[in-house]
Order: sequence, then C-alpha cells, then structure tokens
Amino acid sequence: MPRAIQRRRLPAQNRQQRKRETQVMPQPDERDRFEAVVPFYHGRVVESLNAGTVESLDSNELTELVLPLLRQLETSTDAPTIGGAHRALADRIVDEMRGLGPLGPLLRDPDISDILVNGLHSVYVEKAGVLRQVDVRFRDFDHLTRLAQRIAEGAGRRVDEVNPMCDARLEDGSRVNIIVPPLAIDGAAISIRRFRQGGFSLTDLARGGAMHTGMVTMLEVAARAKLNVVVSGGTGAGKTTILNALSGMIGPEERVVTLEDAAELKLMQPHVVRLESRAPSSEGTGEITMRDLLKNALRMRPDRIVVGEVRGAEALEAMQAMNTGHPGSMVTVHANSPRDAIIRLEYLVMMGAGEMPLSAIRNQVISAVDLVVHASRFSDGRRRVVAITDVLGMEGDVPVLENIWSYDAGSDRFVCSGSRPSFAGRVEDAGFSDLLTSSMSLARQGLADG
Repeated sequence: MPRAIQRRRLPAQNRQQRKRETQVMPQPDERDRFEAVVPFYHGRVVESLNAGTVESLDSNELTELVLPLLRQLETSTDAPTIGGAHRALADRIVDEMRGLGPLGPLLRDPDISDILVNGLHSVYVEKAGVLRQVDVRFRDFDHLTRLAQRIAEGAGRRVDEVNPMCDARLEDGSRVNIIVPPLAIDGAAISIRRFRQGGFSLTDLARGGAMHTGMVTMLEVAARAKLNVVVSGGTGAGKTTILNALSGMIGPEERVVTLEDAAELKLMQPHVVRLESRAPSSEGTGEITMRDLLKNALRMRPDRIVVGEVRGAEALEAMQAMNTGHPGSMVTVHANSPRDAIIRLEYLVMMGAGEMPLSAIRNQVISAVDLVVHASRFSDGRRRVVAITDVLGMEGDVPVLENIWSYDAGSDRFVCSGSRPSFAGRVEDAGFSDLLTSSMSLARQGLADG
C-alpha cells in the first residue's frame, strides 16, 4: 500500500495518455460497474493521502495527485479493473473527498441552474429554464444520506433524524435545502439553487429579454433616489437575481447591511456587511432569527438594509426601518402579483405587531413601500419582470397601486403607462430628474418594443 504522500509538484504526464484518460468515460451500461469500484479505490486513496495535504490542495491539484495512485493501486491482485477511465474515477474520488459525490460534475456545469435530488435514483437538473432527468445514481441510501450530511457540515449545519431539515449554502454561494428520513420517505431530498458567477446587471437582464431598457432606467432611478423597493414573485421567478442586479445601482459610499436565512446575495458594493440567521442546536438553544438580526442591524449604522426574503414577524422591523431613516432599503417576498405582495406584507407585519389594528398595519406598509417589482417564471422557462408598480397610497381602506411598466403576454411586449410616478418629486430633489425624464420618454410612447 502506498505511504502517505506529501504535497509536491508532479512531473508532466504523457500527453497522449492524459488525452485518452480524459476521453474515456463510463457509458450508461457500464455505470453500475463504475460505481461498484468507487468505494474500493476511494477508501484506499484516503488511507494513502495525508489529511493536511488534501486540505491544502485545490480540486485540480488533488486530481493530479490521485491519478498515479490509481494506476499503482490497480496493480494490486485484489483491485478491480478501472478500464481506462482513470481520470473519470479520479474526479469522482475527489468529489467524494470534497463532499459532493456524484453531484460534482453537475456542479461544475455552468449551464445548470438547479439540481434536484429526489431520492436514490431520481435526479433532475434545470438548464435554460427546462427540467430534465439525468443519469446520476447513488450506491445506497447510506451513501445519499452521508452526502447530505457532508454538505450540511460544510456549511456549519447539522442534519439527521433529530434535525431532519436544513438550509445551507455551498462554497460557491449555491443555496441548498436538505430534508432527510424519516421526513423524506424515499431517501434524502437535496435541492440546490445555483447562481451565475459574477451575477447579472440590469442591462444583462434587459439584453436577455427579462425586461425593457426603459425598465432598467426606471429601476436605476429607484435605486439611486433611495426608494424603498419590494421584489416579489413565485419560487424560481428570479427575485434574488433582480435584487442583486438592483443593488448594483447603490453608490459605493453607502454602508449596506444584508440579512438572509442562507446567504446568497452577492452585492457589488465595497461597503457591505453580510448577516445570516442561525438555526437552533440539537438542544434547542442558540437560535438567531431574522427578526433578531434585523433588530441588531438597525444598531449598525446602515445606510440601507437589504433583506433576502421576509417570511415572518421580521417584516414589522423591515417596514419600520423603511419608515424611520433607512430609505432605499430592499426586500423580497413570495407573492403572485404586486397587490398580493402588499397583502402578504400586511399579514407578515401582523405576526409581529401584536394587537395593532389592521388599518394601522396597512398604513405602515403603504407608507414604507414606494415600488413593487414583480417577476414571473413562464411555462417555457423564461423569467421576466412583469410589473413595476407604483404604490400611490390609500383610498379609504384600499391600497392604490398603478403599473408604471407591465408585460403583455398576448402581444409579447412591455407596456408603459405614461403616468408620472408618485415619487417623481423625491427623484427630482435627489438630483436624478434626467434619469426619470429618460425613462418617462419611453413611457410616453405607450406600447414599447419588448
């Protein structure tokens, strides 16, 4: 058995041999055999390597270190044949060592936006907005459960029978939700939401058809003039992507505090403090809720507060922050329309407001929110901003909203209302009247090209 190997620069390999190894991959009918040899070589490679060396190398360096080990191990009398797939096996072993297992190749594919593990033999990915099943398998239920636990441990979380649900994130910022037996009947379910490295700007979104260029200008106005913005939409509609893009318009001199359950926002400003809630321990202690974080954030001298998603009583503090000296704050909320977003915020505020009457809660929400940006995911997988809605105020007990921009599915166009926004005076006072005029010039055209 090879002895522990210290970190060193490996000599150059034969180029033709490496090329053949790169090209040899297990075919579908050989996959079971390939999976069968992974435990044998994985265990022996782990025994052969120094733990400190493994930690100090990146994945590519570790793969180059594992390759000669596999060739040496294959010569043992009890070793199963690798069949020429040395590099594929080396990549797989490194993925096992890094805690990614069979999901490693999927996580390296930049075109995959979602990875959904539904149990032992059911794995789906989303590419270009379309879900499709992929041929990824786990050896057994223990293998799948250990993978889920390693992902959670890598994020400082714990998932087991006592704590069977977990929200976490990977090193690349991908968001992960894990639920294991006994709650997950068919084996651990893992849902990974990936985000493009470097993110999207508002211009990128317009170029991709998610919004009109006039909408980009209107959102730039909202961010620079410090309007309070709610980004709403359903699951997978692109709320976080829009919030990240919108934050790109915040000035570099401003101090921004972000709050999330699982950190996934990647703001482009230099002065950002990122906060993340904490689940309780197995003893039920140590929990830090979003509401706790928001109360603390108000003492951190923020110019703006950005909440990844409001889903509970923390909505009360978020609305109060918007109303009391933190203009330009942004939140996301699950809702089916801009009006539903306002109604949902009312109910969430009610959860933390005690005996406050509904009329007072409604007035607080309406006075806090200036603009609702609503996104939707369509049946073809495309995501669009379907409404930029001005919150005008109250008419009696009814909130009054007006779309500045909206998407007309029938004509596949973005429609401009042409109305002067209720916040126009604030925009002009902030010195961004030129931007507003530019956006409104498009609005006066009535029906704009998408």
